[in-house]
Amino acid sequence: MKLWEIAHARTGDKGNISNISLIVHCINDFELIKEKVTIDRLKEWYGNQVKGEIIRYEIPQLGALNFVMYEALNGGVTNSTALDKHGKTLGAQLLNMTID
Repeated sequence: MKLWEIAHARTGDKGNISNISLIVHCINDFELIKEKVTIDRLKEWYGNQVKGEIIRYEIPQLGALNFVMYEALNGGVTNSTALDKHGKTLGAQLLNMTID
């Protein structure tokens, strides 16, 4: 299944750091995303797009995972020539990930 079937995402940025929150629609699906959406999986999923460290925070009360991805925005809003300087599409890209 695709993550968008069981969760939604919110994104934010600070400089060259992207922050993505992955929040389940139903709290019963939290353990599934906690198991399947790992730092290693995100590194593989985003490839060279995220050049730095990825840190994952778990927020079980909200059924959410929060990922802080360093060196993910091609220099950040003031330096990047990318179309998506804020990294808003990174959340949509994550929701397209398939999990078993």
